[in-house]
Amino acid sequence: MTATLRDVRVIDTDSHVIEPADLWTSRIASKWGDAIPQVAVRPGGSGRARWRVGDAWLHMPGVFGCAGWPEYPPSMPQTFDDIDPGGFDPHQRLERMDEYGIYAQVLYPNLIGFETHAFIDLDPELSLLCTRAYNDFLTDFASADPNRLLPVGMVPFWDLDEAVKEVARLREIGHRGILFANQYEKIGLPPFFDPYWDPVYRVAEDLEMSVNFHIGFSTGAHLLSPQRPKFVGETGKDEDPQAVDVTWTAKRNAILMLVSNGDTISNILTTGILDRFPRLKFVSVESGMGYLPYLLESLDWHWKAHGAFRYSPLLPSEYFRRQCYGTFWFETGTLFHLVDYPDNFMFETDYPHSTSLSPGPASPAELPSVHIAKHFSKLPLDVAEKALWRNAAELYRVS
Repeated sequence: MTATLRDVRVIDTDSHVIEPADLWTSRIASKWGDAIPQVAVRPGGSGRARWRVGDAWLHMPGVFGCAGWPEYPPSMPQTFDDIDPGGFDPHQRLERMDEYGIYAQVLYPNLIGFETHAFIDLDPELSLLCTRAYNDFLTDFASADPNRLLPVGMVPFWDLDEAVKEVARLREIGHRGILFANQYEKIGLPPFFDPYWDPVYRVAEDLEMSVNFHIGFSTGAHLLSPQRPKFVGETGKDEDPQAVDVTWTAKRNAILMLVSNGDTISNILTTGILDRFPRLKFVSVESGMGYLPYLLESLDWHWKAHGAFRYSPLLPSEYFRRQCYGTFWFETGTLFHLVDYPDNFMFETDYPHSTSLSPGPASPAELPSVHIAKHFSKLPLDVAEKALWRNAAELYRVS
């Protein structure tokens, strides 16, 4: 019997879990009081519940749970009752995966990943407790079906010794990789490719835990985000603030956030870290795919033109082929590049974020199964199978 695209099981290599309101309050001793991350109403505020981490008041719970939401940003779900329950309930998640035609999903955080600065600012002991509590929660979430729900753990990078310990613990409790960050120098730590981080990479390599750099993973938006420009209309007056914010955010997400990962990938390939750890795998998560072959060709060209090849055993593209991955979701016109890098890219949905492959009244997305059938059928079956299944199955240990 001849295999077809419909026979390929799909691994979604980038999805997110909405942290439940009681994630930390149910797992951390009450002696820490209001410093424990929790959902509360800010005195004198709008009256809407928001995440509070220590003294930092953050966003509403639904900001990262817009899958199926009927309105465009900046409108968003405000309470957990408004969020697609697949975002935070593992059994509902499995149902949503079946609906989408997804066999397995790699699970990333929202709050503790994108608002890491608030956790760093906590008492050092509490920040570590919060990290471990989150990782334990994700293990419990995945226990609904460990073959299909694949957790990637948070690392307390602000404490190097504890980070090393947590990588080892994550392997023991079933996590498939670690989440790391790419601009540590912004907060006074050595850059991620500095030998300072070698103890983390060494234990990750020994335990076959991939190092995953998620796009937008930050230590504070005010530190890492580019400055929004000021738009002026034809009348010489400021444009409508909401329209300006929406258009700026759309551009930032489309270009500045995604393509900025090119700098991370370039640093991975050219700073010697892959020579020090030749078995360690690095993943650029939510990076996109189509521009990366150009980036690699450009790196190779300049590597040769400047004579850098004299000091490195491999070209940047050869390092990439050996140890690196990118992930992509909405792309259709660039899929032909997969033929040139069949072993290095993986499919994702980014569920349940606003630009994910989650159909809804305010989304351009089709069901992932429809998207795959329509666009991946144009690829050689073996190439499609690697991008949709095999590369991820080998990396994240899925049988």
